Parts: sequence; structure tokens; C-alpha cells
Amino acid sequence: MSLQELAEISRFYGSNPDYVIAGGGNTSFKDRDYLYVKASGTSLADARPGDFVKMDRGSLARIWEKTYPAGADAREAAVLADMMAARVPGEENKRPSVETLLHDILPFTFVVHTHPALVNGITCARNGEASAAELFAGGSLWIPSTTPGYILSKTVKDAMADYRAKKGTVPDIIFLQNHGVFAGADTAGSVKALYDRIMNTIGGKITRTPDTGEKLASFGNSDSTGRELLAAAAAIDGQARWFIAFERNPEIVRFTADKNAFEGVSRPFSPDHIVYAGSAPLFINAGTVESAGGIRESLKKHTEKTGSIPKTVAVQGLGVFGLAGSENAAANAVRLFNDAVKVAVYSESFGGPLFMSSDQAAFINNWEVERYRSKISQ
Repeated sequence: MSLQELAEISRFYGSNPDYVIAGGGNTSFKDRDYLYVKASGTSLADARPGDFVKMDRGSLARIWEKTYPAGADAREAAVLADMMAARVPGEENKRPSVETLLHDILPFTFVVHTHPALVNGITCARNGEASAAELFAGGSLWIPSTTPGYILSKTVKDAMADYRAKKGTVPDIIFLQNHGVFAGADTAGSVKALYDRIMNTIGGKITRTPDTGEKLASFGNSDSTGRELLAAAAAIDGQARWFIAFERNPEIVRFTADKNAFEGVSRPFSPDHIVYAGSAPLFINAGTVESAGGIRESLKKHTEKTGSIPKTVAVQGLGVFGLAGSENAAANAVRLFNDAVKVAVYSESFGGPLFMSSDQAAFINNWEVERYRSKISQ
């Protein structure tokens, strides 16, 4: 029955874009011996009881007894190998979530991790930590921006031990700077109650909500601009099949009014933004669009500078394009950019936006785990 409850609560949050977009977020259920955790690259919106990876908790616990290499690549490869080895027989075709270790150390039967734009309005804000401490005094933990995977799990493990030593209990809400939130409880209903409290509490402090309601499939010269982007991408890498998605709404118009306005969403807020929308969106001004060959030259220069064709292209006064090798990936790029816009607006209530550091963004870009997640979600 508990696995059925896990699937139900996974679909409950996974099917709601206010909490989860694309393949983001993860959930788990545990008993004394086993942890059942979301498989990497799968969607919470479609979760079924058989979709979770069954992990041996004894094997996971022994990971903490090991010493891993100092280098990030070697460390993460070794930890991943040990996590894969902790799968019970018959689970070999599933890959456990990168957050598996974190799920296992939280002393709750059910754990739900999501990335709501509303919550990230505070976790991706300059005054986020102080605001969270004030709003959730005595029952939450704030984790500074940290390399995901093993290091994040170790950081949370140590912070929880310190919290327990000081207060004699453990927090059921964990805010991760530039990432999202974990909530844990011993029943699915209690997890939902926690999330309701989180969303209502933060929502009560919002001074301006994002205006993203007016969505148009095309606008002005968006069709011709899109065709030029497709041709430019194909010319750069020789790949004929590129796809675009487009969105324009009042908030996107505001952030694409000019280069200065675009600075507010020009860098990633969270790992999901990097995985699905890219860490270096391209901004093209209106004059470049109007000039012959301007779009192609702009895309070429940006690609040479960053090393890859941008997943997200914003055009001054027009809107934002997702540019990718599949329709789904192009659509996800637009969805995650729109999410970043919402995060930027919500962050205004907590001191303004705080982007991921360049080091953290570089780690995500080069991390095999996130490359796998991006590839499988195409």
C-alpha cells in the first residue's frame, strides 16, 4: 500500500507545474531495510509503483564509511558505482536518483523533493536565508548553495546532526539554496500538509506575482525569426533536424525589453534551469534580427564563445525561443525559462535574485549525472 501511496503523491506533485517541470524533483518511501526512490530521468507525473528503484539501506549506509577521491569527477563516479551496487537484484535496469543518499538519511517514511518557483523565489534570493529563518523558525534547515550529489548529501547529514545536537529533534523542511525544498513525514498526508504550509507561508509574503498568463503561439515576426534560428543551428553543426518552441507573455516581454532587463534572467537559478534551458541563454537585440544574416552571426558567435548552441534564445521585444534537437526538449527549454522568470519575480520579495555561482554552474554542465538526465529526457 505504501508504494501505491508513493506513486500517488509523486503524481500529485509531478503533474502540477507549480511544483515540478519536466523530469525535475524526486520522491521516496522507506522502511527499515529498503528505500524506494525515483529513478533518474523519469517523470513524477507518470509514476507507478513499479517505477521506483528498490535500494538496500544497509549498502547505502556503508557508503558513509568509505573515503572517496578528492577530485569531483573521480569522487562522483565512485559514489555512483556504490549506489548502483546498492540496488537489490532485479533492479539493474533502473538508475537511482542522484539524491538517493539524501533521501536515505532523512528519518521519515515519505520524502518529497520539488522545485516550486514560489519556493525558489526565496531559495534563489539575496535575503533568502534570513527570510526562511524568520518564516519557518524552529522547524526548518537552510543549506547554502552546495555541489549536488554526494557533497550535498554529506552537507545535509552533518547539518542535521548539528541541528539534532542543539534542538533534540530533526527538521522536516530543508531549503536548499539555488535548488529547491525537501519535506519529510511518516505519512503522505502529513507531507502534503507540510507543503501546504510552505506554499501558504511564502505566498503570504509575496509583494508581486509574475504575470505569465497571456501566451501566444506566434507573434509578429516570430515565425520568420524561428525559421532563421533553425537554419542557423543547422548551418553551425550540420544537423538538419532542429526544433523550436516559442512563448511570449507580459513577464517575458518585460524581461526581454532590452539587454539590461534581460540581466535579471541571464544566468541559471537552479540545476534544472541548466539541464533543460541551458546555463548561457542568448539575447538578440531587435536590430540584429532586422539585419541580413544577423541571427545566424549572433548564434554563431555565441556558440563559439560558450562551446554549444544555446537551448534558449531571447529576442528583444518579441519573446523567447527554445532551440533543441527534439520538440520535447525545445518545449522544456521554454518551460524552464518561464520558470526562471517566475523565480526572478518572486525573489523581488526577498531582496532580489541570487544566481548560481559560476563554479556550481560549471559543475552541473560537466557532471555525468546531469548529462544523463538531460539526454534521457529528450
